[in-house]
Amino acid sequence: MADSAIKLKLTEAMKDAMRAKDKARLGAIRLALAEVKKVEVDERIEPDDTRVLSLLEKMIKQRRESIRQYEDAKRSDLADIEKAEIVVLQEFMPAALGEQEIDAIILQAISDSGAVNPQEMGKVIALVKPQVAGRADMGAISQKIKSRLSGV
Repeated sequence: MADSAIKLKLTEAMKDAMRAKDKARLGAIRLALAEVKKVEVDERIEPDDTRVLSLLEKMIKQRRESIRQYEDAKRSDLADIEKAEIVVLQEFMPAALGEQEIDAIILQAISDSGAVNPQEMGKVIALVKPQVAGRADMGAISQKIKSRLSGV
């Protein structure tokens, strides 16, 4: 099975960072490749682009949480390192969706699912999630869906 296109981009970026002697960038890319390799070894599969994107998304989310904790502890030096890693990881993510695009996807999913109250939010999320994977924050989207279904 062929490697995912994103994994190949990561590998090429790693080589470029090595040539440029950019240690910070190289470190972030190596962390991402290590996560991909971990899936390959643990699950004995070749992850596709969707899986690699979800791994990158998870890594970015972890770094955002770390930044919050470091800033609470007044460790801006460590928060800056995490922010730099996020910048590198986001280079491999697809372009983010705009607010209007997200709203259109949500409205379409609500109409397709027939959901009318917040208890049916799961149906809507099931339709929205594959369309926005790696391109929008699911936490914010969940809030939008909830407010639409609540009639707020």
